[in-house]
Parts: sequence; C-alpha cells; structure tokens
Amino acid sequence: MDRLTISLPEDLATAFDRLIARQGYGNRSEAMRDLIRRAVENDRLARAEAPHCVASVSYVYNHHERVASDRLMEVQHEHHDLTVASLHAHLDHEHCIETLLLKGPTNAVRQCAERIVAERGVRHGNIHVVPLVEVGAPHVHGHGHAHDHPHDHPHDHGDAEGKPHVHLRPGS
Repeated sequence: MDRLTISLPEDLATAFDRLIARQGYGNRSEAMRDLIRRAVENDRLARAEAPHCVASVSYVYNHHERVASDRLMEVQHEHHDLTVASLHAHLDHEHCIETLLLKGPTNAVRQCAERIVAERGVRHGNIHVVPLVEVGAPHVHGHGHAHDHPHDHPHDHGDAEGKPHVHLRPGS
C-alpha cells in the first residue's frame, strides 16, 4: 500500500476530523480512501471509461396520479434487461417511494434512470451510479448434476443463452 502525506490548514483539518467522526470513520485514511475512490470513479464515468455499471434510482411520486404510476411501470418493463430489483414502500395515503437497482451498459442504465426521474409526477429523484470493471477473461461455467449419475464430461454454459460472460465488480 502506498503512503501519502498531505498538509492541510488547521481549520480544514479540524472540520475534516469532525466530518469523519459524524460519518463514523475510524480514521483519516479510511475517509481519504473513500473520497479518492469516489473522485476516481466519478472521473471514469464523466470520461465514459466505465462501460458497465450498477445504479440505484430512488424517487417519490403520488400514486393517485394514475398515469404516473402506469408510466413508471412501463419504463421498468421496457428495460427489464437492466432492472435487477425494485423496492416499493408507501409513505402516506398519497405518496410512495421506489428504489430500482439497475445493472448493465452504463449508457443504457443512465438513459433509463434519467427517464424515470424525469417522468411527470416524480419528485425527489436521485440516481447513484457505481462503475463496474471486468474481472478475468470471458469464460463459461460448468454445472453440477441433480441426479445420481455423475458425468465425466464437462457441461459448459455461459449466461442463460450459453454464451461466455465476464464477471463485473466495483472498481478501485
């Protein structure tokens, strides 16, 4: 691990210490790693160097605006290939909050997320994008057998269509 030394004005260092204490960091190094990681990943996203990502999209809307509910569900169905999961909760008699987890090509995820938060009737929309990096080379996985006849030959399967795939994980 590389060691970095930085100099800060005393008032900035004191303010930083208060901030990291409120946020629960154990020390300055942990906080600095998170700040640097966030800056690096934001730069990758801004420069379109992150071909894949995962994103959470949270928004509040009035469920009595029936057209809004229908449009939001329609967008999710149009992008079923990006939608990993959704969470829906009732805030009061009129308002709901939803959070979607999206995963896929960064441009497609961003377009879907931006379309959702821009829908008429959506309030308090927020998009959080985390770039993903490929881990390893494209490959296929074998599979076990549920029956009592073990086979000596491999059964290579990639994704649901049998294609090779790569694993993705957060960078930095």
